[in-house]
Order: sequence, then structure tokens, then C-alpha cells
Amino acid sequence: MMLHSTMFFLGSITVQEPLSSLAAEYQAGSPILLEKIKMFLEQLDNILLGSDDYEELVNRSRDQSVSDYIVMFFRFVTAGEIRTRAEFFEPFITGLSNSTVDQFCKTSVEPMGEESDHIHITTLSDALGVAIRVVYLDRSSCDSGGVTVNHHDFIPVGTSEKQEEASAPFITLLYRPGHYDILYPKPSSKVLDNVEKMIV
Repeated sequence: MMLHSTMFFLGSITVQEPLSSLAAEYQAGSPILLEKIKMFLEQLDNILLGSDDYEELVNRSRDQSVSDYIVMFFRFVTAGEIRTRAEFFEPFITGLSNSTVDQFCKTSVEPMGEESDHIHITTLSDALGVAIRVVYLDRSSCDSGGVTVNHHDFIPVGTSEKQEEASAPFITLLYRPGHYDILYPKPSSKVLDNVEKMIV
């Protein structure tokens, strides 16, 4: 299962190696890598400050060179959270991949193009403090003419039951074998009316 993107591009070279291998490049002051980090941070600032309008944000997210940086960033966050809470994740990782926490991060979390699994989403939800809903279609009932939509919610560690019941997950992903897509809620007509009033 991939979180949207599959490769990391350095110029015209496709790299599929652990992100930790980029540390040496960063420490050496690689101008290409530093420029890419600067570009990512500018993108992040624009989002956080609300400098980009919706259309600009959509266009940038459709640009693979931009979306790859976002995926790379979240892979860093995920690997960092797993390593920080290694004692918690170790039994799951050992049972899943028969490797150490560090090996798992280097081979299954950091490389672009590696599939993401339950551990990855749980970790990312915890690290960001954001609830994530994964929706998937169950075709086991197709013989009877129906398709069932199921979901699983990933709730961050430390969320109280009251908070969990009061709020719906902030991010919704559609799982398709080998891939996740972001689902956006359809705005209600009241929201659209209010937006139109603000524009006019």
C-alpha cells in the first residue's frame, strides 16, 4: 500500500534508497538536496500561512516533484516516530517482517516506492496527532449484488474516548490494492452559499 507517490526524483535520476542515506548528502551541504529542502519548506510555509489559494494548492499537489517531497517528509516523520517508540513497535515489526526496528525503517519505511501498511498509518496518525480513516470496498457480497464500504479509523495515542466520539477523522483515505487516494468531503450547499457570499 503506497501513500500516493512511488519515487523520489533527484534531477532526472530516480532514487529508491533509504532516506537515511540522504543524511550524508545533507551534512556535506549538497546544493541540490538543500535546494529541494528549501522548496519543500516554502511549500509548507505557503500552506500554513494560507498564502496559496485552493487552485494553486491543487496544482502544486498534482506536480509529482512536489508531491514526492511531501511523501518523503511524511516517511521521515514515520521513521522518526517508530524509532522514538521502538519498544512499543518492536513486537509488531518483528512479527511482520522478522527484522529489527532500524532495519524495518531502512527497508520498509524510508525508501520511496515501498508500500505502507497498518504500522505506517498508525505511526503517522500518532506522530501528527491526527485521526485518519481508511475506507475500502468489500466485494465479498458481490454475489448478492452489493458492494459494502467499510472503514477503519486510526486514532492518535492519547486521544480520550470523549474526544474520539466527538470528532470524525480529519483525513480520509481510500485504499485500493497497492495505493491510497485522499478522499475530500463534498461541501454542503450551506458552505458553498457562505463561500459565494464571501466572494461577492
